Amino acid sequence: MTPIFDGHNDILLRLLHDPAAREAIWLTGQGKGHLDLPRMRAGGFAGGFFAIYLPSPVDHDDPDLMAQMETPPYCLPLPELIGAEAGLPPAFAAAALLLWMERSSGGAFRVCRSAAEVRAAMDQGVIAGIMHMEGAEAIDEGLDNLHAFHAMGLRSLGPVWSRPTIFGHGVPFAFPASPDTGPGLTEAGKRLVRECNRLKIMIDLSHMNAAGFDDVAALSDAPLVATHSNAHALCPSSRNLTDRQLDMIRESRGMVGLNYAVGFLNADGRRDTGCGWDPLLRHLDHLIARLGEDHVGLGSDFDGAEIPDVLGDVAGLPRFVEVMRAHGFGEALIGKICHRNWLALLERTFGG
Repeated sequence: MTPIFDGHNDILLRLLHDPAAREAIWLTGQGKGHLDLPRMRAGGFAGGFFAIYLPSPVDHDDPDLMAQMETPPYCLPLPELIGAEAGLPPAFAAAALLLWMERSSGGAFRVCRSAAEVRAAMDQGVIAGIMHMEGAEAIDEGLDNLHAFHAMGLRSLGPVWSRPTIFGHGVPFAFPASPDTGPGLTEAGKRLVRECNRLKIMIDLSHMNAAGFDDVAALSDAPLVATHSNAHALCPSSRNLTDRQLDMIRESRGMVGLNYAVGFLNADGRRDTGCGWDPLLRHLDHLIARLGEDHVGLGSDFDGAEIPDVLGDVAGLPRFVEVMRAHGFGEALIGKICHRNWLALLERTFGG
């Protein structure tokens, strides 16, 4: 079975929402969601980034708002900024849950803090987890909390989810739309980028608007990475990356992880889960053509998005690998897409 290293998932949010059922969700599975330990092992899920994400006080999954996404064009309003005082407790709880996942797994899952630790875990058949923060709401302007989370294992951070933070601005959920939607990084955001570089914390550009993307590119000395984004040329969602941005990522020796969310895959922007494999393959082809074979990986958005029915959940990953073979991808390229490119990127970002 081809091992898969994945750029983004939201299982911590499921655990955060239902603490009483956390053992069932993680250890035995409930037949719900996209991820649990048994299905991850069955699907060849060998490691990935596990996101600390804070739900908005006003639910962005409101049915009336989501209904708008069924009939593009749409542009959903962004939730209000969440400050560090409100953001810290749930973010800390999510980080603690990731550490609990390790303790409760019986040695099957390990939180990793370096590229060498990721490689060692995968070599031993242990699922490797990297602590990621999707939106830096829990980080204060003085960056003290950044150091605390780094000590807990934080190695990847997106300065914004789509709502604004004190550090910058995200893109709205809009189709058709450009990611060029507002101002760039704040002064605090520029300090955050520099300190993440110093601490070897990877900066995730998914959800960031075009001006913020350009600011990170100008400031950062690390490869540019979008853990779960697709090609704007094929699906003109504000969440997707333009060819100009893809070129900048290639030039930095960075990475893009293919997002399985159907609203960012389908050319018409609809959340049609009956789309089959074709949109996934078309985006992979475009990303490879633009970035090169060494800079494309997978970034599922498991447990955070609606994904194609043909894939279903993490146990469907071997089917996806077979589809890549049938599409004409050779074994060397499949290995790069599935895990080798991510491992090489971690070494370029974290060092050794």
